[in-house]
Amino acid sequence: MRRKLVVGNWKMHGSHAANAELLAGVLAAKPYLADVAMCVPFPYLSEVAVALTGSHLLWGAQDVSAHEQGAYTGEVSSTMLAEFGCRYAIVGHSERRACHNETDQLVADKAKAALAHGVTPIVCVGETLAQREAGETEMVVKRQLSAVIHTLTHCIGEIVVAYEPVWAIGTGRTATPEQAQEVHALLRKQLHAATPHAGGMRLLYGGSVKPDNAAALFAQPDIDGGLIGGASLKAGDFVAICRAAA
Repeated sequence: MRRKLVVGNWKMHGSHAANAELLAGVLAAKPYLADVAMCVPFPYLSEVAVALTGSHLLWGAQDVSAHEQGAYTGEVSSTMLAEFGCRYAIVGHSERRACHNETDQLVADKAKAALAHGVTPIVCVGETLAQREAGETEMVVKRQLSAVIHTLTHCIGEIVVAYEPVWAIGTGRTATPEQAQEVHALLRKQLHAATPHAGGMRLLYGGSVKPDNAAALFAQPDIDGGLIGGASLKAGDFVAICRAAA
């Protein structure tokens, strides 16, 4: 049975004081029966790593460069993240696809770079509202995941996949458990065709997950936890979601 995973994505939020208060609240509620991680802005990686030392909580970055090193001002490599002990890196989040014009292939290259240094990529896929209403959900998410499968080949079983319908991120709208499960099952089937390890891979749901809908979402057979945005900034809400994953 796959162990659930709940990952908080702080996005561009945080301060020394707010981070300390949030982490203290999440740490005080342990132990958890699911794996729990925080993906935080680059400036706070070090302090979060120190704060979580000795606990069972993991941490990660919100992005990673596809390049090893060089003249790439503003980029952060997987080598750098690994040196800090970073466990996860989110790649392909819809906000980066939209705001930074990240292509499917660039997302795949970032995932490959992360894996090369022992950082597990959380690969995000998802459709916009217009694409869903046009009946293009299957085509879009399969295309996004296909680029990663073809780039990682036999290593594809080592990633985490997060389905985040763009129309549900930060909007208050959430895919029903049935809608989310339908896409997760589709992704699992695609992965089964690529690797014998698909049955053990963790697929997360993200998109306005809250304490009152988390349990129903996580109860679906192919949903193995969540990538949590806004609710991960409130210790009480995030803890409740982590409890729901158990």
